[in-house]
Amino acid sequence: MYDLFVVGGGPAGYVAAIRGTQLGFKVAIAEEKYLGGTCTNVGCIPTKAWLASSELFQNIKEAKKFGITADNFSIDMKAIKSRTDRVVLKGRKGIEYLLKKNNVDLIQGHAVIESKNKAKIGDKEIEFKYLLLAQGSHPIKFPPFNVDGIMTSDEIFSLDKIPSNILIVGGGVIGVEMANFFSSIGSQVMIVEVMNHILPNMDSDVAEVLASSMKKRGIEIHTNTKTISVEKTQKGFKVNFEENERFEKEFESILLSVGRKSNVTDDVKSLGVSLDQKGNIITDDSLRTNIPDVYAAGDINGKYMLAHVASREGIVAVTNMKGGNLKMDYRSSPSVIFTTPEIGSVGYTEDELKNSKMEYKKGVFPMTALGRARTLEFNDGFCKILTDKNDTILGVTVVGPMATEVLMEGVIAVHSKMKIEELLDHVHPHPTISEIYMEAADVLTGMPIDI
Repeated sequence: MYDLFVVGGGPAGYVAAIRGTQLGFKVAIAEEKYLGGTCTNVGCIPTKAWLASSELFQNIKEAKKFGITADNFSIDMKAIKSRTDRVVLKGRKGIEYLLKKNNVDLIQGHAVIESKNKAKIGDKEIEFKYLLLAQGSHPIKFPPFNVDGIMTSDEIFSLDKIPSNILIVGGGVIGVEMANFFSSIGSQVMIVEVMNHILPNMDSDVAEVLASSMKKRGIEIHTNTKTISVEKTQKGFKVNFEENERFEKEFESILLSVGRKSNVTDDVKSLGVSLDQKGNIITDDSLRTNIPDVYAAGDINGKYMLAHVASREGIVAVTNMKGGNLKMDYRSSPSVIFTTPEIGSVGYTEDELKNSKMEYKKGVFPMTALGRARTLEFNDGFCKILTDKNDTILGVTVVGPMATEVLMEGVIAVHSKMKIEELLDHVHPHPTISEIYMEAADVLTGMPIDI
């Protein structure tokens, strides 16, 4: 008999299981494949391992502008894959160690939920008081992309050679990160996106900066474009598109990256949990479902399919099982994109504020005017701070070098409802990328120093 049974060993599940034992619960966790879920195995971690290699390779290619000459260097895709596999395996082993260290019972196998207090894994029956559903999600695949050989993010990391050219369907986060990688290592890359700009969930000014940078690197971008048909050929794929008019191109490889769908199985449905129109489990901000003592965290609730959000959801859910009263603050949950330039965003976007008719003010400072960016030979990007009419910070976007690292100041500002004067009351170290907050805030107050 367990206090808590967790289904799924991804960022929501394993973090919740560990926190559960720390709070005094007897906990079991079931994982049918690999610990770490999508993030560790086919998501955040292998993607960033790939991008670390491609970024270093790109930097070596551009070393001359820093006064460095580098000759006779090359990239080895098999070695990149081997290194990435080691990084992934180390992550899995680390999670297994943490579960063991925290006295979580790990049960390997597919868990079938029989009731809100009972589950079966093979011949083993599990009874429990609380249930946390954290089975994650899977990539969406649909016609005309149901052709053998077309990869999703689940298959892409099996590549051990550089494709001469690759079509990336979908200009969201996964699509642009992968485009960045493949273009850096020498593939010809084309992105197709049905919306009117890449990164459709971001403001258009963010998308414009990234698109410009990508085009400079030779990436071909087609927006407002539909894929009509895909045909398998001896050399790869023949694809027909419709933009303003129809056109056809051939590709060695295709990556489909158009989103993910939560893993809500029939046994979960039979519990009677409420689902939204997309098939995600409906939870409140405390991660409770409509069934008492049944919670859902991570991709399976479809709120924010991000690993760091999933982990926080796991902590919130288990703390509330123990009598706490935590709630998720999704508005201050950050989004980061590891492209060149990097992108970090938190809180409201400008488009959201415009659409809601909310009165707002903004300050924008260009990366090219920042001393630290100039030392890095980096000209693309900006920082944008959005406030309400009372100068409370509502949203922050940073586009540029190390944006994913310096975003945390914006997260704290949005979460704590910081005033713009409070941000300016802090001395920012010089020369750093973080100074761009101070500069954008100065613009917003109408008293800029450096532009």
